[in-house]
Amino acid sequence: MKYVLLGFLLVSAMGFAQVKKSKADILFFEYAYKEAIKEYYNEMNRAPLTNQQVLNLADSFFKTGNFKQASEKYFEVYKKDSTMSDYHFSKMLGAMTRTSGRDRAKAFLATKTTSLSEELVENAAFNFDLMEAENSDALNFNIFNINANSPHADFGTAFFENKVLFSSGRPQSAKTKYGPKQEGYLDIFVGNVDNQGQIINPSPYTGIPKTKFHAATPYYSKQLNSVFYVLSNADKGNLSFDENGKNSLALGISDTNGNFNYLLRDLSTSFYYPFYDEANSKLYFAANFEDSLGGTDIYFVYTNNGQIMSSPINLGPRINSPANEISPYVFENSLFYSSDIFYGFGGMDIYKSEIGSDNNYSIPINLGDVVNSEKDEFGFIIKNNDQEGLIGYFSSNREGGKGNDDIYGFLVDKKPGLKTLVIRGEITDDNSTLGIPEVLVKLLDEKGELIKETYSANDGTYRLEVPWRTNARIEISKSRYSGFLQEYNEAALEKFQTNNLDVKLYQLDDLVQEREGQTVIKMNKFFFVRGSSKMTPEIATELDKAIAAVAKFPELQLRIEAHTDSRGGSATNFRISQSRANTIKKYLTDNGMPESNILYAIGYGEDKITNNCTNGVYCLELLHKQNERHLIVVLNYKLLYD
Repeated sequence: MKYVLLGFLLVSAMGFAQVKKSKADILFFEYAYKEAIKEYYNEMNRAPLTNQQVLNLADSFFKTGNFKQASEKYFEVYKKDSTMSDYHFSKMLGAMTRTSGRDRAKAFLATKTTSLSEELVENAAFNFDLMEAENSDALNFNIFNINANSPHADFGTAFFENKVLFSSGRPQSAKTKYGPKQEGYLDIFVGNVDNQGQIINPSPYTGIPKTKFHAATPYYSKQLNSVFYVLSNADKGNLSFDENGKNSLALGISDTNGNFNYLLRDLSTSFYYPFYDEANSKLYFAANFEDSLGGTDIYFVYTNNGQIMSSPINLGPRINSPANEISPYVFENSLFYSSDIFYGFGGMDIYKSEIGSDNNYSIPINLGDVVNSEKDEFGFIIKNNDQEGLIGYFSSNREGGKGNDDIYGFLVDKKPGLKTLVIRGEITDDNSTLGIPEVLVKLLDEKGELIKETYSANDGTYRLEVPWRTNARIEISKSRYSGFLQEYNEAALEKFQTNNLDVKLYQLDDLVQEREGQTVIKMNKFFFVRGSSKMTPEIATELDKAIAAVAKFPELQLRIEAHTDSRGGSATNFRISQSRANTIKKYLTDNGMPESNILYAIGYGEDKITNNCTNGVYCLELLHKQNERHLIVVLNYKLLYD
């Protein structure tokens, strides 16, 4: 069965809708997809289908595994209306991937990259590449079907002390039936766990109030000693419907004594798969609000002891997509969830994303074809095994199970999912707090070979993500700005997974100025003791600016100029100016400036007087001082930057 709670729990609602539908539409909304296909073709013989009905037909083919027909019908609508929703565009790509290969899906994806989110495009490219590469790091999973599965739907597990809670559609005498197939309403069961991870001796869980309708997908919080779960909206033993005749699913909490409270309840919105993160009191869940990025998205709310304290917050386009995302679960700072996005193996696939600072998420990584299949995988949970390694469960409707949806257990040595390296941060101007846009950021291997590159956004932020490496170099550059190049070992790279790499760049124009028709290093004017070429602390302070400039811009080629006033003999002035130029050069090279950056060190004496204070002319001391000057000229400024 496709999408589990997305379909299974809502069947009872759809027959009440007030909008008039054709017989095929009614069958479609009752999830009778095979029957809907036949009826759509019958109706097609009488009159053309609307675009929406063709999409319903395509969805029906998709959900019954006929991806070739689904692809043709999606494309039929796409040719008529290229602005089809991102949700159905994703479905079309998914069908194409399964029938025509990933290259065709990539080609169509490229036609909409400007309208789709950058995160979705990057997620798709990353996961496509992973699927096409040989993964030598694949874990050895021991996956087993649970003995407690029944011929009915069994899914949605949760750890409960040393037991497991799960959802099941197995019939109970106390439960009524619903829908055209008279399905049994879902209920929560509890089972013991043996040494091999098998769930045994299942029985109805009595720690929540009894209901005639749906109760499913529990999550047990040891901290609160309570169970979160979803349930049909009902009042005084009767289902509650919105103005359109829809019965939705609410999210509630019940302590182990059966004391119950609704947490999230809206007659027009259904909530799915709660997960409570005890570390930060966040309650995660899936829902389809108006701000959904596609189908069902994952959200969280802040709570105080489980009580809602904020509006729902969408996890954003790094996690949520134009498809459906459900069943969030956080383990050791990793978010596991399921999505039926087009770049997976089949229906719902399980993904893992690392949670960074400020609710940033790494690129979601498909857990691979050992866990995922062409069918649906969802409801992934995991914890440290009492024996060794890790133990967990997920649900799937893959071939070979006992029922529509079965629970599968697994044992594994370490946390699954490819580890990635995320480098993110902000590039700002040292002279302000503004971010610098369009800065080239390169990630290089230890040999200097390019791994991946990107440009900073308008606010100066950037982000790179690649499969994990133990060594890497970061190179950052932009014309007229200083560069950045640093190599990092594994320990340093680990820190970047929770900390940003923020970089300040210097703009060359802040370090130079125009003087005497030349571009020179910006320094305050300084003077040697009259008749001397001895270095002083005051002079050194200014020359350090030149050393810093070359450190930031190692491509600069310099000429040192020393000038005197006209007082004294011209030969003496030439000699003292040359000595001062040499002194300046020696200080620069002794303090870190490569000698190759200094092409010339010239003493001009009194040859280039800037005013009328030439030999024999009386001038004030102030005017003579104007001629005594020392310049560090950037010879290749125009060649580099004009």
